[in-house]
Amino acid sequence: MKQTIRELPESSRPYEKCLQWGPSVLSDSELLAVILRNGVQGTNSLVLANQILSLTKDTSYPGLLGLLHMSIPDLMKVNGIGKVKAVQLKCIGELSKRMASAVARPRLSFNEPITIAKYYMEHLRHEEQEVLIVMLLDGRNHLLKEEIISRGTVNGTLITPREIFMEALKYHAVGVVLVHNHPSGDPTPSECDQEITERVYTSGELLGVKLLDHIVIGDQKYISFREQGMLAY
Repeated sequence: MKQTIRELPESSRPYEKCLQWGPSVLSDSELLAVILRNGVQGTNSLVLANQILSLTKDTSYPGLLGLLHMSIPDLMKVNGIGKVKAVQLKCIGELSKRMASAVARPRLSFNEPITIAKYYMEHLRHEEQEVLIVMLLDGRNHLLKEEIISRGTVNGTLITPREIFMEALKYHAVGVVLVHNHPSGDPTPSECDQEITERVYTSGELLGVKLLDHIVIGDQKYISFREQGMLAY
């Protein structure tokens, strides 16, 4: 397709289609074309969008989800995607994750693990390494702060209760919730996960800062230690 977007029939132009019928009628490639705005000589933005999406078709995350797993250098390998457009595409991916969290936040309840899982799902299920987050709560179970404690392999020899409770004591928290992801997509807790949980629980009992739950995020799945009755140490 060597036509420019302007040379296409108006009914086939993504921007005009969006104006007339709204963004929900656009295909993934058309939505991407609207964001890209311009192609390069001999390649319009719609073709360019399809070329980007085709890079992800043989990966674990085909289509739009693949954009979240592509680096800026990966995107810049596509003819017509320079640094500016690559950064824009990465920022759009980040924006989508934050919007998902913003939608889930008003429903956040620390008595309902599924609401915590939904709050973190889009942010954590796309991570390619393990991320351990501690949520700090006050006496009324209001969220005081959320802090990334570790990025990389969540290992019992590397993560210590001290790191977690230093944050808790700093913010006068009386309860904590641990959340971390499994990049494999399977949220089944490992022996290491169970070891860390037990150590944090025991230390919290001594300090008067209770571990309320440890939630492991997979790909659209989660496991809550609390729901599974795994906190009765």
